[in-house]
Parts: sequence; structure tokens; C-alpha cells
Amino acid sequence: MDPNSRPAQLDSPVVAQIIKVGSRLNTKLYQVTRGKLGGTWRVGAALRNPTPVCLLTTVGRKSSRERTVPLLYLRHGESIVLVASQGGLPKNPAWYYNLRDEPKVRIQVGGDDRQYVARIADDAERAELWPLLVELYADFDTYAAWTDRKIPVVVCDPAAQV
Repeated sequence: MDPNSRPAQLDSPVVAQIIKVGSRLNTKLYQVTRGKLGGTWRVGAALRNPTPVCLLTTVGRKSSRERTVPLLYLRHGESIVLVASQGGLPKNPAWYYNLRDEPKVRIQVGGDDRQYVARIADDAERAELWPLLVELYADFDTYAAWTDRKIPVVVCDPAAQV
């Protein structure tokens, strides 16, 4: 993807709905098959280099209901690292605000579902992790070029270690 040619369609409410529906379908497939379907992302930069997908479950800050979304992830030691890119859209995704308000989350990788405590990476940690994330999925750099916001990096540490 060309970072200088941000698709105008990204601003369409239709795109937001497509993302929402696709996310829900991917989540259901992942849950039913324990990640055998929906467990890898094969779009954009991941076409030739499939990228692993996890399911993140947060508690909605307004609804207090559990919300589950599929996300690309990076294992970093015992931690799982997530990127709140939302495809380069102008706003952070809802899950980011949910875990910022309630950092206790669940992450499912394949059939393994565990408790984590999420935290926003500070500038130094983000600078260390960003190249690893771009190596995992090169389009993260493209998304960063498409938005004025600094895309948050979230580190989820195992709950037992926090």
C-alpha cells in the first residue's frame, strides 16, 4: 500500500460497517474453530506473510458488557502486543478505550484463553516495539502515515505476573 495515497473510502460510514460486520464474523469463526479459521490475517502486507490473529475481550466502558474483537498480535516474551491502528482511521478503536478504562482483559490465541492486564506502551517502549510490529505487518507503517494520531501500542502482560 502506498502510504501517500490514503483511500478516500476510509472516511465512509459504509467502510466502518463493513469492518464491524467482518470483525464479528471473524470472531465467531475463530471461537467455533479455536482459531483454525480466522486465526491468520492474509490481507495487504499479510498476503505473502500471513499474520497471527488473537481474540481480545474487554469490558465495554459504557455497556459493562464483554466485547470481543479479532486483532493482529505480536508475542514479546510472555506479553502480547496489540496495535490500535484501526486501519489508519482518524479515531482509536473502541477496544482501546475499553481497556484503558478497565485493563483486565482476556486474550485467546488458538484454543488457549488467558487473563492479561493491558497497559499503553510509553514512548520508549513504543519506539522499541514499533519496528518489530512493522516486521510482523508492514501495513502498520502505512496506517500511521494515513492518520494524524499517534497509533497506540498496547502491551498485555499475563495477569499472574502483574
